[in-house]
Amino acid sequence: MRTVGLLGFLAMMVFVGLFTSCDNLTGKKKIQTERDSLLMVLSQRDTELDEMMSTFNQIQEGFRQINAAENRVDVQTGALSENPVTAKQQIVADMEFIRTKMSDNKTQIAKLQALLERSNTNSAQLKKTIELLQQDLAAKQEQIDLLQAELAKKNIRLEELDKAVTALQADKEALTAQNEASAQAVAEQTRALNTAWFVFGTRAELREEKILQSGDVLKSSDFNKDYFTQIDIRVTKEIKLYAKRAELLTSHPSGTYELAKDDKGELTLKITSPTEFWSVSKYLVIQVR
Repeated sequence: MRTVGLLGFLAMMVFVGLFTSCDNLTGKKKIQTERDSLLMVLSQRDTELDEMMSTFNQIQEGFRQINAAENRVDVQTGALSENPVTAKQQIVADMEFIRTKMSDNKTQIAKLQALLERSNTNSAQLKKTIELLQQDLAAKQEQIDLLQAELAKKNIRLEELDKAVTALQADKEALTAQNEASAQAVAEQTRALNTAWFVFGTRAELREEKILQSGDVLKSSDFNKDYFTQIDIRVTKEIKLYAKRAELLTSHPSGTYELAKDDKGELTLKITSPTEFWSVSKYLVIQVR
Protein backbone atom coordinates (compact mmCIF):
# COMPACT_ATOMS: atom_id res chain seq x y z
CA MET A 1 0.00 0.00 0.00
CA ARG A 2 2.84 2.38 0.77
CA THR A 3 4.47 1.49 -2.54
CA VAL A 4 1.24 2.21 -4.44
CA GLY A 5 0.73 5.41 -2.46
CA LEU A 6 4.28 6.56 -3.17
CA LEU A 7 3.96 5.80 -6.83
CA GLY A 8 0.70 7.77 -6.98
CA PHE A 9 2.29 10.71 -5.18
CA LEU A 10 5.24 10.74 -7.58
CA ALA A 11 2.91 10.56 -10.57
CA MET A 12 0.91 13.51 -9.26
CA MET A 13 4.09 15.57 -8.78
CA VAL A 14 5.22 14.84 -12.32
CA PHE A 15 1.78 15.95 -13.63
CA VAL A 16 1.88 19.17 -11.62
CA GLY A 17 5.39 19.84 -12.88
CA LEU A 18 4.36 19.32 -16.48
CA PHE A 19 1.28 21.55 -16.04
CA THR A 20 3.35 24.29 -14.45
CA SER A 21 5.93 24.03 -17.22
CA CYS A 22 3.23 24.33 -19.94
CA ASP A 23 1.64 27.27 -18.16
CA ASN A 24 4.99 29.06 -17.99
CA LEU A 25 5.55 28.50 -21.72
CA THR A 26 2.10 29.86 -22.56
CA GLY A 27 2.70 32.96 -20.42
CA LYS A 28 6.06 33.61 -22.07
CA LYS A 29 4.54 33.33 -25.55
CA LYS A 30 1.76 35.75 -24.59
CA ILE A 31 4.23 38.26 -23.22
CA GLN A 32 6.40 37.92 -26.33
CA THR A 33 3.36 38.48 -28.59
CA GLU A 34 2.28 41.56 -26.65
CA ARG A 35 5.84 42.88 -26.73
CA ASP A 36 6.07 42.38 -30.51
CA SER A 37 2.71 44.10 -31.00
CA LEU A 38 3.77 47.07 -28.87
CA LEU A 39 7.05 47.37 -30.75
CA MET A 40 5.12 47.33 -34.06
CA VAL A 41 2.80 50.10 -32.87
CA LEU A 42 5.74 52.19 -31.66
CA SER A 43 7.60 51.59 -34.90
CA GLN A 44 4.52 52.61 -36.94
CA ARG A 45 4.08 55.72 -34.82
CA ASP A 46 7.76 56.58 -35.26
CA THR A 47 7.37 56.22 -39.04
CA GLU A 48 4.30 58.46 -39.07
CA LEU A 49 6.00 61.09 -36.91
CA ASP A 50 9.14 60.95 -39.07
CA GLU A 51 7.06 61.53 -42.21
CA MET A 52 5.13 64.37 -40.56
CA MET A 53 8.34 66.02 -39.39
CA SER A 54 9.90 65.63 -42.84
CA THR A 55 6.86 67.26 -44.46
CA PHE A 56 6.88 70.05 -41.87
CA ASN A 57 10.56 70.73 -42.57
CA GLN A 58 9.87 70.90 -46.31
CA ILE A 59 7.13 73.46 -45.69
CA GLN A 60 9.41 75.58 -43.50
CA GLU A 61 12.16 75.38 -46.11
CA GLY A 62 9.63 76.44 -48.77
CA PHE A 63 8.71 79.54 -46.77
CA ARG A 64 12.40 80.35 -46.31
CA GLN A 65 13.02 80.14 -50.05
CA ILE A 66 9.97 82.27 -50.78
CA ASN A 67 11.18 84.97 -48.37
CA ALA A 68 14.62 84.90 -49.97
CA ALA A 69 13.11 85.27 -53.44
CA GLU A 70 10.98 88.20 -52.24
CA ASN A 71 14.12 89.89 -50.96
CA ARG A 72 15.78 89.38 -54.34
CA VAL A 73 12.79 90.95 -56.07
CA ASP A 74 13.07 93.99 -53.77
CA VAL A 75 16.76 94.32 -54.63
CA GLN A 76 16.18 93.98 -58.38
CA THR A 77 13.30 96.45 -58.27
CA GLY A 78 15.72 99.01 -56.85
CA ALA A 79 18.15 98.25 -59.68
CA LEU A 80 15.64 98.81 -62.47
CA SER A 81 16.99 102.24 -63.29
CA GLU A 82 20.59 100.95 -63.56
CA ASN A 83 20.08 97.77 -65.56
CA PRO A 84 16.39 97.48 -66.53
CA VAL A 85 16.67 94.47 -68.87
CA THR A 86 18.62 92.20 -66.50
CA ALA A 87 16.63 93.35 -63.47
CA LYS A 88 13.30 92.63 -65.16
CA GLN A 89 14.46 89.19 -66.26
CA GLN A 90 15.55 88.34 -62.70
CA ILE A 91 12.29 89.66 -61.23
CA VAL A 92 10.22 87.59 -63.63
CA ALA A 93 12.28 84.46 -62.80
CA ASP A 94 11.98 85.05 -59.03
CA MET A 95 8.23 85.68 -59.20
CA GLU A 96 7.76 82.48 -61.16
CA PHE A 97 9.87 80.67 -58.52
CA ILE A 98 7.68 82.15 -55.76
CA ARG A 99 4.52 81.04 -57.53
CA THR A 100 5.84 77.48 -57.84
CA LYS A 101 6.97 77.32 -54.19
CA MET A 102 3.63 78.67 -52.98
CA SER A 103 1.88 75.91 -54.88
CA ASP A 104 4.28 73.32 -53.43
CA ASN A 105 3.73 74.57 -49.87
CA LYS A 106 -0.03 74.43 -50.33
CA THR A 107 0.28 70.81 -51.45
CA GLN A 108 2.62 69.90 -48.56
CA ILE A 109 0.32 71.46 -45.94
CA ALA A 110 -2.59 69.46 -47.33
CA LYS A 111 -0.40 66.33 -47.16
CA LEU A 112 0.53 67.05 -43.54
CA GLN A 113 -3.12 67.43 -42.61
CA ALA A 114 -3.98 64.16 -44.37
CA LEU A 115 -1.15 62.37 -42.51
CA LEU A 116 -2.48 63.62 -39.18
CA GLU A 117 -6.02 62.48 -39.98
CA ARG A 118 -4.86 58.98 -40.99
CA SER A 119 -2.50 58.47 -38.05
CA ASN A 120 -3.26 57.34 -34.51
CA THR A 121 -1.69 60.53 -33.19
CA ASN A 122 -4.26 62.82 -31.62
CA SER A 123 -2.09 65.87 -31.01
CA ALA A 124 -3.85 69.16 -30.39
CA GLN A 125 -0.51 70.92 -30.76
CA LEU A 126 0.09 69.42 -34.19
CA LYS A 127 -3.41 70.42 -35.32
CA LYS A 128 -2.70 73.96 -34.12
CA THR A 129 0.59 73.96 -36.02
CA ILE A 130 -1.18 73.02 -39.26
CA GLU A 131 -3.72 75.82 -38.73
CA LEU A 132 -0.86 78.30 -38.24
CA LEU A 133 0.83 77.05 -41.41
CA GLN A 134 -2.39 77.60 -43.36
CA GLN A 135 -2.66 81.12 -41.94
CA ASP A 136 0.97 81.82 -42.87
CA LEU A 137 0.28 80.61 -46.42
CA ALA A 138 -2.75 82.89 -46.76
CA ALA A 139 -0.83 85.88 -45.36
CA LYS A 140 2.08 85.19 -47.70
CA GLN A 141 -0.29 85.03 -50.68
CA GLU A 142 -1.61 88.49 -49.79
CA GLN A 143 1.95 89.84 -49.67
CA ILE A 144 2.72 88.33 -53.07
CA ASP A 145 -0.49 89.78 -54.55
CA LEU A 146 0.55 93.24 -53.32
CA LEU A 147 4.06 92.75 -54.71
CA GLN A 148 2.68 91.65 -58.03
CA ALA A 149 0.42 94.71 -58.17
CA GLU A 150 3.41 96.97 -57.49
CA LEU A 151 5.38 95.30 -60.27
CA ALA A 152 2.45 95.73 -62.67
CA LYS A 153 2.53 99.48 -61.95
CA LYS A 154 6.18 99.47 -63.03
CA ASN A 155 5.11 97.82 -66.30
CA ILE A 156 6.86 94.56 -65.48
CA ARG A 157 4.98 91.82 -67.30
CA LEU A 158 5.15 88.55 -65.43
CA GLU A 159 4.73 85.26 -67.21
CA GLU A 160 1.74 84.26 -65.13
CA LEU A 161 0.10 87.62 -65.88
CA ASP A 162 0.73 87.20 -69.59
CA LYS A 163 -0.71 83.71 -69.41
CA ALA A 164 -3.77 85.04 -67.62
CA VAL A 165 -4.26 87.79 -70.20
CA THR A 166 -3.79 85.30 -73.04
CA ALA A 167 -6.26 82.88 -71.47
CA LEU A 168 -8.74 85.69 -70.91
CA GLN A 169 -8.41 86.81 -74.52
CA ALA A 170 -8.85 83.21 -75.70
CA ASP A 171 -11.96 82.86 -73.53
CA LYS A 172 -13.32 86.11 -74.92
CA GLU A 173 -12.69 85.02 -78.51
CA ALA A 174 -14.24 81.62 -77.82
CA LEU A 175 -17.27 83.27 -76.23
CA THR A 176 -17.60 85.67 -79.15
CA ALA A 177 -17.39 82.79 -81.61
CA GLN A 178 -19.93 80.84 -79.58
CA ASN A 179 -22.30 83.82 -79.49
CA GLU A 180 -21.91 84.33 -83.21
CA ALA A 181 -22.56 80.65 -83.85
CA SER A 182 -25.61 80.75 -81.57
CA ALA A 183 -26.90 83.90 -83.25
CA GLN A 184 -26.37 82.32 -86.65
CA ALA A 185 -28.14 79.15 -85.55
CA VAL A 186 -31.07 81.19 -84.23
CA ALA A 187 -31.15 83.20 -87.45
CA GLU A 188 -31.11 80.00 -89.51
CA GLN A 189 -33.87 78.51 -87.39
CA THR A 190 -35.95 81.68 -87.62
CA ARG A 191 -35.38 81.81 -91.37
CA ALA A 192 -36.43 78.18 -91.70
CA LEU A 193 -39.57 78.76 -89.64
CA ASN A 194 -40.52 81.71 -91.82
CA THR A 195 -39.70 80.17 -95.19
CA ALA A 196 -42.45 78.99 -97.52
CA TRP A 197 -42.87 78.11 -101.20
CA PHE A 198 -45.65 78.91 -103.64
CA VAL A 199 -46.52 78.12 -107.21
CA PHE A 200 -49.44 78.92 -109.46
CA GLY A 201 -50.24 77.58 -112.90
CA THR A 202 -52.83 75.95 -115.05
CA ARG A 203 -53.88 72.37 -114.47
CA ALA A 204 -51.75 71.22 -117.41
CA GLU A 205 -48.69 73.10 -116.12
CA LEU A 206 -49.06 71.67 -112.63
CA ARG A 207 -49.46 68.15 -113.99
CA GLU A 208 -46.42 68.56 -116.23
CA GLU A 209 -44.29 69.43 -113.18
CA LYS A 210 -45.82 66.47 -111.26
CA ILE A 211 -47.23 68.86 -108.70
CA LEU A 212 -50.72 67.65 -109.52
CA GLN A 213 -51.24 63.96 -110.25
CA SER A 214 -54.57 62.16 -110.60
CA GLY A 215 -56.33 65.02 -108.90
CA ASP A 216 -53.99 64.94 -105.87
CA VAL A 217 -51.58 67.74 -105.06
CA LEU A 218 -48.00 67.13 -103.88
CA LYS A 219 -48.60 63.43 -103.39
CA SER A 220 -45.56 62.42 -105.41
CA SER A 221 -42.11 62.95 -103.91
CA ASP A 222 -40.56 63.65 -107.32
CA PHE A 223 -42.50 66.86 -108.03
CA ASN A 224 -40.40 69.71 -109.44
CA LYS A 225 -39.36 71.74 -106.42
CA ASP A 226 -37.52 74.22 -108.61
CA TYR A 227 -40.84 75.30 -110.04
CA PHE A 228 -41.75 76.85 -106.70
CA THR A 229 -40.82 80.35 -105.54
CA GLN A 230 -39.30 80.66 -102.08
CA ILE A 231 -40.57 83.50 -99.88
CA ASP A 232 -40.30 84.88 -96.36
CA ILE A 233 -43.80 84.74 -94.93
CA ARG A 234 -43.08 87.80 -92.78
CA VAL A 235 -42.45 89.84 -95.91
CA THR A 236 -44.56 88.38 -98.72
CA LYS A 237 -48.22 88.82 -97.95
CA GLU A 238 -49.58 89.34 -101.45
CA ILE A 239 -49.13 87.18 -104.56
CA LYS A 240 -50.35 88.50 -107.91
CA LEU A 241 -51.80 85.61 -109.94
CA TYR A 242 -52.35 87.25 -113.36
CA ALA A 243 -55.57 85.28 -113.81
CA LYS A 244 -59.29 85.93 -113.43
CA ARG A 245 -60.03 82.59 -111.77
CA ALA A 246 -58.02 80.77 -109.14
CA GLU A 247 -58.33 77.92 -106.68
CA LEU A 248 -56.07 76.98 -103.76
CA LEU A 249 -55.24 73.28 -104.00
CA THR A 250 -53.23 73.05 -100.73
CA SER A 251 -54.83 73.32 -97.30
CA HIS A 252 -54.91 76.75 -95.65
CA PRO A 253 -57.41 77.85 -92.98
CA SER A 254 -60.35 79.84 -94.23
CA GLY A 255 -60.51 83.42 -93.06
CA THR A 256 -56.73 83.83 -93.28
CA TYR A 257 -56.69 85.02 -96.90
CA GLU A 258 -58.75 86.54 -99.67
CA LEU A 259 -58.69 86.64 -103.46
CA ALA A 260 -59.04 90.28 -104.52
CA LYS A 261 -59.60 91.54 -108.08
CA ASP A 262 -57.83 94.53 -109.52
CA ASP A 263 -59.28 96.95 -112.08
CA LYS A 264 -58.48 94.44 -114.85
CA GLY A 265 -60.36 91.67 -113.08
CA GLU A 266 -57.15 89.75 -112.32
CA LEU A 267 -56.77 88.14 -108.93
CA THR A 268 -54.27 88.79 -106.17
CA LEU A 269 -53.95 86.48 -103.19
CA LYS A 270 -53.85 88.58 -100.03
CA ILE A 271 -52.73 86.75 -96.90
CA THR A 272 -54.40 88.48 -93.96
CA SER A 273 -53.14 86.17 -91.17
CA PRO A 274 -49.74 84.82 -92.26
CA THR A 275 -48.99 82.68 -89.18
CA GLU A 276 -52.31 80.86 -89.36
CA PHE A 277 -52.31 80.70 -93.15
CA TRP A 278 -49.01 78.81 -93.27
CA SER A 279 -49.67 76.72 -90.13
CA VAL A 280 -50.95 73.69 -92.06
CA SER A 281 -48.57 73.68 -95.00
CA LYS A 282 -45.53 75.68 -96.02
CA TYR A 283 -46.28 74.83 -99.65
CA LEU A 284 -48.92 76.81 -101.51
CA VAL A 285 -50.27 75.52 -104.81
CA ILE A 286 -52.78 77.61 -106.79
CA GLN A 287 -54.49 76.47 -109.95
CA VAL A 288 -55.39 79.34 -112.26
CA ARG A 289 -57.53 79.56 -115.33
